[in-house]
Amino acid sequence: MASAAPALTRTETDSLGSMEIPADAYWGIHTARADANFPITKRPISVYPDLIVALAMVKQASARANREIGVLDAERADLIDRAAQRVIDGEFHDQFTVGVIQGGAGTSTNMNANEVITNIALELAGHEKGDYAFLSPIDHTNRSQSTNDVYPTAVKIGLSLTLRSLLEELDLLRVSFLNKSHEFHDVLKVGRTQLQDAVPMTLGQEFHGFASTLGFDHTRLTENASLMFEINMGATAIGTGITTHVDYAPAVLKHLREITSLDLVTSADLVEATSDTGSFMSFSSTLKRNAMKLSKICNDLRLLSSGPQAGFGEINLPAMQAGSSIMPGKVNPVIPEVVNQVAFAVAGADMTVTMAAEAGQLQLNAFEPVIAHSIFQSITWMRQAMWTLRVNCVDGITANRDRLGAMVGASVGVITALTPFIGYAAAAALAKTALLTNRNVADLVVEAGLMSRDEVIKQLSPARLSGLEAITAAIPVIAPEDLIEI
Repeated sequence: MASAAPALTRTETDSLGSMEIPADAYWGIHTARADANFPITKRPISVYPDLIVALAMVKQASARANREIGVLDAERADLIDRAAQRVIDGEFHDQFTVGVIQGGAGTSTNMNANEVITNIALELAGHEKGDYAFLSPIDHTNRSQSTNDVYPTAVKIGLSLTLRSLLEELDLLRVSFLNKSHEFHDVLKVGRTQLQDAVPMTLGQEFHGFASTLGFDHTRLTENASLMFEINMGATAIGTGITTHVDYAPAVLKHLREITSLDLVTSADLVEATSDTGSFMSFSSTLKRNAMKLSKICNDLRLLSSGPQAGFGEINLPAMQAGSSIMPGKVNPVIPEVVNQVAFAVAGADMTVTMAAEAGQLQLNAFEPVIAHSIFQSITWMRQAMWTLRVNCVDGITANRDRLGAMVGASVGVITALTPFIGYAAAAALAKTALLTNRNVADLVVEAGLMSRDEVIKQLSPARLSGLEAITAAIPVIAPEDLIEI
């Protein structure tokens, strides 16, 4: 006699009725309803693995805390703990299917986590998925919790985890620019202000400036990361702690600190913390700051590499792909261009966070899902943009030394270095003459008898022009009556 075919579905029931759930699914009816209600982005929350890990960490810490304070028996607490650890270790992430943008202030995300972890635990105990009489997603896995403390806490922990990888990539990019600054330390060039010729500098100094600004951003992001460490676990629905044991909040905090290795603290005002999203706004703003500064660097790289014949042509970016379907041989700065576009998206995401934070009402902000999605996306895209900028662009940049040298030699801006010796008026007059006659300013200074050839050569040395060597000779004090008219 043939054995019966395994069931393809299981029946689950909630307050709205019953649904058939695929038998092999670890998610349940609450997740199924969310999947049907929010087919918006076609992007499940699993696209942000650190958020999934953070949700599992919260569930694991809660199980340990509930066992410790005696509101959950050891057997069920241990099963939830073990199931959550498997998610932390990277398993079952494909079961987190609800969309990144959803109504309900994150309730669907919390229930998705409750159902998946519960069904993993049921299998560990030898039960069938959906056997919620033995282990319930709400009564046990969600014990002492509400979406309104679980979700923002998980988002903050997830962002803290994701930020680590961004900071690592940011520092690698900083070092890449720093290495180029050493490589180009002796390459003189004309500096520019307002896109007009200014005084000389070295290409190394320019690239060192890029490295420094990224270093400052690293510091600002690290400082703002601490904003993510204040959590509201134990607040439950609106911050009053209803349904929780008096010892739950300190217990879950202790276990979360151990599990995450983060310096988490419980907010002093859980009602305020449950409705406030100011920390997300501040953090998003710092991300935007980093994005805008990185975009400005990319603007500079595109300008400096413009040409190759009719532009600045000071540096060469690696040729990554053909640049035109009609102009043979054209190569575009595609890597800086894509980083620019990521920066634009980050700026837009910051505006989304700002509007969502403002739109919160009374004891809860219902729009934390779009806040979370916006910031996670910004971090993810920024990290990947920094990687491609470093590997596919900065590491391969070369300097057009001959062109740079020729431009410095022909620049009237070098006369600025001589103003302490000949005065501003004389220097301005000679600069005008040099532009009109296309003559070398050094020759004009010597011919005017203002300085000797040796003095001019000394003061116009590359080290002096770039500020790498301080002026050690005494600078004469020029009285107004001694100024030479040209």
